[in-house]
Amino acid sequence: MPVKNRFAELQDEITAWRRDLHENPEILFDTHRTAAIVAEKLTEFGCDEVVTGIGRTGVVGVIKGRANGSGKVIGLRADMDALPIHEQTGLDYASKTDGAMHACGHDGHTAMLLGAAKYLSETRNFDGTVVVIFQPAEEGGGGGKEMCDDGMMDRWGIQEVYGMHNWPGRPVGSFAIREGAFFAATDQFELKLEGLGGHAAKPHETVDTTVMAAQLVLALQTISSRSADPVDPVVVSVTSFETSSKAFNVIPQRVHIKGTVRTQTNDMRALAEKRIRDISAGVAATFGGQIEVVYHHGYPVMVNHGEQTDFAREIATSISGGCDEAPIVMGGEDFAFMLEERPGAYILVGNGDTAMVHHPEYNFNDDAIPAGCSWWAEVVEKRMPISA
Repeated sequence: MPVKNRFAELQDEITAWRRDLHENPEILFDTHRTAAIVAEKLTEFGCDEVVTGIGRTGVVGVIKGRANGSGKVIGLRADMDALPIHEQTGLDYASKTDGAMHACGHDGHTAMLLGAAKYLSETRNFDGTVVVIFQPAEEGGGGGKEMCDDGMMDRWGIQEVYGMHNWPGRPVGSFAIREGAFFAATDQFELKLEGLGGHAAKPHETVDTTVMAAQLVLALQTISSRSADPVDPVVVSVTSFETSSKAFNVIPQRVHIKGTVRTQTNDMRALAEKRIRDISAGVAATFGGQIEVVYHHGYPVMVNHGEQTDFAREIATSISGGCDEAPIVMGGEDFAFMLEERPGAYILVGNGDTAMVHHPEYNFNDDAIPAGCSWWAEVVEKRMPISA
């Protein structure tokens, strides 16, 4: 089954929706305009139920098939939020909001799922119910968790859930997926070092937090190189190093370090946290200083379920002629929360030779729309077929 003709017909309309969203990006849970547009279109399409305010600013639409003997309910999820990035694409539909940009393609995800919802509302060629989920705050806000915590899965009886993300560097409209652990758990840490400040010419009278912190940054790299099993991926990155002094001749009293930890298993996640705490305490004691470790647990590992992954791969192959094995991704994805509550799968669709996501020159490739929409629609029609 190649790309559905209906989506080729709708591509210009869906592209117009996408570019309007791109021009008007909204960050985290402040997706009020986007959510209103989504709700308006779902109502216009004739969805049987449209509910706003799920997970603060999320939107849910319900579409019932021509038959409902199967009792099946499938959820399809797209994210709506943008990133706090200043756009540098030069597009005629570039962001009109300074410091906000759809640099991850969530505008494309939302538009494609809207396109699929329009088609499914027109045809209803399935036996069961589809729940289209439009989620805020994927970029660090945990909007997926908020929607689950609002009881979304139980309220609509969702039995399986599917997600999709565009992927630069892959041929446009091609697909890739992997079973099991896919996207990484994303944790954050803060290390607050306290020493004894003083004159830079008299270091012997101080407890030098800069030297202590420098040693700590290097010591943390041994978690990956010496504490972790080499075949169990872990990334420990220090991303911020700030002292309490800006003067060239002052040894600072305090240093504040921030960083992130990415892991693919719960065991490695626990080990990385323990080693950060132990190494921090040891380095501080060695230099005679004090340290406070603040550890924030972020998104869990996103795990694709076996049966649903095989099915998602089958649908992708029917559309594009194949589906590659996706690599492990050390970035995070809060669709992980939905996959913890229900079986399902998450797939990548090619965005072509574009800038990478989270880059100020990135742009979603509208040529991916027919393939993405077709995958959503085929998931529904093939997973909940109408019996002959």
